[in-house]
Amino acid sequence: MKISYHGHSIVKIETRGKTILIDPFITGNQLTDLKAEDEKPDVILLTHGHNDHVGDTMDIAKREDILVVAPNELAVYLGFQGLNTHGMNIGGAKEFDFGTVKYTQAFHSSSYTTEDNEIIYTGMPAGLLLTIEDKVIYHAGDTSLFSDMKLYGEEGIDVAFLPIGDNFTMGPRDAAKAVELLQPKLTVPVHYNTFPPIELDPEDFKSLVTNHEVKIMEPGESIEL
Repeated sequence: MKISYHGHSIVKIETRGKTILIDPFITGNQLTDLKAEDEKPDVILLTHGHNDHVGDTMDIAKREDILVVAPNELAVYLGFQGLNTHGMNIGGAKEFDFGTVKYTQAFHSSSYTTEDNEIIYTGMPAGLLLTIEDKVIYHAGDTSLFSDMKLYGEEGIDVAFLPIGDNFTMGPRDAAKAVELLQPKLTVPVHYNTFPPIELDPEDFKSLVTNHEVKIMEPGESIEL
C-alpha cells in the first residue's frame, strides 16, 4: 500500500488497484503538487464541508463519475449537484471494495460556501478510520484535541494524519497530546502553512512528541505500509 501526502490535508492511498483521495483541495492550494485535471481516483473521501477540504471534488467526481463518500448532509448536498455519493455518519462503518471506512468524531464546524457566497450547512465534521489490507489509517480531519482519541487508538493505528496548524484546529501542543492518546506507529502532521493564520514550523510539533515516530512529509512524498 502506497500512501502519499499532497499539501494541506490531501492524502492519497493506492491499494489493491484502487486509488483513494481524501479531502482534495487542489485548486487554490499553493502547497500541493497535484493538478486537478490529472486526478482519476476510484473514490473520494471527505471529512467535512469546508471549501479547503471539499476542494475540487465536484469537478473531479463529475468528470470521472467517481463515488464520493462523505458525512451525510454533505453527501446529500453534493448529490443535489449531480455527484454519485454515499452518505455516512459518526460511529458508522461500511466495507467497500478497497477496505472499511468508519467515521469518527471531530470537534470543528462544517459548511460549504458557494460561488454566490451562500453558506450551506453540511452537518457534523468528522475524521476517518480506514482499515485497508489489515492496516489502520486515521485521518483526523479538522479537529481540536478530545479525550476519546484514546478509544480510537485502541484500534491499533498504523499511521495518523493530524492537523497541527492551530487557529482553526489543534496546534502543536495539543496535537502532541493527541499522539499520546492515539499511540500510532507513525504520525504525519497536516493542515499547516497553507494560509497565514496556520503558518508554523512543523519541527516544533515534532520536538514535542516523545517516544513516537513523526514524519514531516513534503507534498508528493509517500510511504509504504
